[in-house]
Amino acid sequence: MNEEEKNLENQEVQEQKQATSVQQTEEFDWDNYDKEVDDYSSEERQELEKMYDDTMSTIGENEVVDGTVVAITKREVIINIGYKSEGIVNANEFRYNPDLKVGDTVEVYVETQEDKDGQLKLSHKKARALRSWDRVNEALEKDEIIKGYIKCRTKGGMIVDVFGIEAFLPGSQIDVKPIRDYDMFVGKTMEFKVVKINQEYKNVVVSHKALIEAELEQQKKEIIAKLEKGQVLEGTVKNITSYGVFIDLGGVDGLIHITDLSWGRISHPEEIVELDQKLNVVILDFDDDKKRIALGLKQLTEHPWDSLDPNLKVGDKVKGKVVVMADYGAFVEIAPGVEGLIHVSEMSWSQHLRSAQEFLKVGDEIEAVILTLDREERKMSLGMKQLKPDPWQDIEQKYPLNSKHKAKVRNFTSFGVFVEIEEGVDGLIHISDLSWTKKVKHPAEFTSIGAEIEVVVLEIDKDNRRLSLGHKQLEENPWEVFETIFAVDSVHEGTVTEMTEKGAVVALPYGVEGFATPKHMVKEDGGKVGVDEKAQFKVIEFNKDAKRIIVSHSRIFEDEKRAENQATRKATKSATKKLKDNLEKTTLGDISDLAALKDEMNSESAAKAESKKDDKADEGKKDE
Repeated sequence: MNEEEKNLENQEVQEQKQATSVQQTEEFDWDNYDKEVDDYSSEERQELEKMYDDTMSTIGENEVVDGTVVAITKREVIINIGYKSEGIVNANEFRYNPDLKVGDTVEVYVETQEDKDGQLKLSHKKARALRSWDRVNEALEKDEIIKGYIKCRTKGGMIVDVFGIEAFLPGSQIDVKPIRDYDMFVGKTMEFKVVKINQEYKNVVVSHKALIEAELEQQKKEIIAKLEKGQVLEGTVKNITSYGVFIDLGGVDGLIHITDLSWGRISHPEEIVELDQKLNVVILDFDDDKKRIALGLKQLTEHPWDSLDPNLKVGDKVKGKVVVMADYGAFVEIAPGVEGLIHVSEMSWSQHLRSAQEFLKVGDEIEAVILTLDREERKMSLGMKQLKPDPWQDIEQKYPLNSKHKAKVRNFTSFGVFVEIEEGVDGLIHISDLSWTKKVKHPAEFTSIGAEIEVVVLEIDKDNRRLSLGHKQLEENPWEVFETIFAVDSVHEGTVTEMTEKGAVVALPYGVEGFATPKHMVKEDGGKVGVDEKAQFKVIEFNKDAKRIIVSHSRIFEDEKRAENQATRKATKSATKKLKDNLEKTTLGDISDLAALKDEMNSESAAKAESKKDDKADEGKKDE
């Protein structure tokens, strides 16, 4: 074909293309162009959509389906449920399952097939919640082991997320050992068994301890079967109490009593052991069922008494620490596990009864002398006072008779005051030796416990270690002088200080007291002198030896009347005698004069009598 023919052919092809293009343009649906309609017809599109939907899973909203994890990010988990798009679940919903990985099958709840972003929204938490109650009941029936996430602490235990349900894990069901730090379990995923369900209140109780108890029970049986007294085992300190330590022997618990922890005295087991410490113990005893096992720790070491210095003997001085106090004495530890008793009577030379707490306290470091030593019985008695000289050895030289000293009041009795001149030297002041003038009914009226008082040594009893002391002897006996001041019939002003049935106590000058019986308290007008009332009193009796003065207020005016009567009788007697003497000297004429005088006097008397009679008659008429 020549060149010209080729050009004609190409021209024809171009014309055909142009004709086809014009035809297609004329046939294009310009009305549907703006409506984004594709090239498929409605029948073709329905057929294609049916073919596409047949390849997808049929799901509906609010359904629970299974899906496969296809991707995991920090915030989201991507899950394929066979839908046209993959769904997204918040990663926090899988917090209970840290082992989640790509490929795992999980249940999800379809919240919406397509949100505003065209995304499929799923929820694992809601799916678990919808199925959780059935699954929890199934786990209880089948004794199934399930996983749970410990969310937080609560009173008495923990809150565990199980299948989306908040279950309670009691503190006692976390482990076979007591738990000291609950916070260390928060945020952990652990295996549990459902042990109890309350259908009415929808409460679930789970246990982790139940998973390991079966295994421990088998270990426990094996250990108990091999137990023998004297056997040494390794254990772990499980719990510490004030009375002892509980040891875990591998599923079996034993107790080391506080007295079996150390040969020495301790106040609390924490001084010897600590929690979770591993140590060797010896089996001391157990009951028939081998449920109570007594263990010992100190028995694994030599007894301290066996290693005590063999040269130690009675009379030696030792140093130690007070470990126990009692009223009767103190226990002093001179070496770990070796103690001696200092009785309170060996703490001081004083015979005054005291408590050991007045001399020592727990923790004191002291020196003492060995009084007795019994290595077989492992007993020792000690003394403190032996470190000082006995003050009674030279008592006569130190406190001779009539010497004056200062003492401290220690105690009272109804008959006197016990005082201490120095430690170990006690004495008694009898109540009668307290005051020359005041009658002391009880020593508390005169002094007080702890007060300082001056004394005079009256008597020394070295054998019985007693001193008789006096206080009033510090002054001269004032009764020698009082004998002249308060002589019988002397009158003094006094104040009634006390009144009894027997009489009254009267305070007289110079601090002296007198006594008056009730009949001697009567006043001139018939009343009685009262308490705190001042009055004049006459001494009617003075006894120097008995230091007694009897006084009377009544005797003052009674004696005055008696004196007046005596004076009247004396004057009358004197006038009578004078008249008699005169009569003997009169003459007959004098007698006649006297007779006339007598008649005159009789007349006057008769007139007076008649006048009185008339007056009485007048008074009678007035009364009528």
